[in-house]
Amino acid sequence: MATRKRKERTYTISAVAAQYGVHPQTLRLYEREGLLKPSRSRGNTRLYTDADLERLELILSLTRELGVNLAGVAIILDMREKMEEMRREFERFFEYLQAHIHEFAQYADAQASSSGALVPASRVAALRRRDEARLEDQPAFERTE
Repeated sequence: MATRKRKERTYTISAVAAQYGVHPQTLRLYEREGLLKPSRSRGNTRLYTDADLERLELILSLTRELGVNLAGVAIILDMREKMEEMRREFERFFEYLQAHIHEFAQYADAQASSSGALVPASRVAALRRRDEARLEDQPAFERTE
């Protein structure tokens, strides 16, 4: 059986304006401001997808219910997109860590068993330097060497 790709539903500007109680010019303004980016038909008619409608609902909620101006809406939408991208990157990083956790554990075990020390030598040297610097900063009568 061949599976057919389901065509995404789209809506014209007049249908969206009527559904949400806004003037078509308002939707055009949102597009000019970069808040909405509807696709276009071959005849250059704006076509709004379900994702566009979700975004429009957020815009209308911010402006109508919270009184946010369009510049504020743009900032909020931009921040939401950045946060979503960060979430996706975090998920990819977490998946990478999970996929390679055994390698990291083997490397850590090999490092610990090869030196026999509780603290790696480079860290011991750094702690010594730190302690020596502290001693140098103390007055001579307070030193307990």
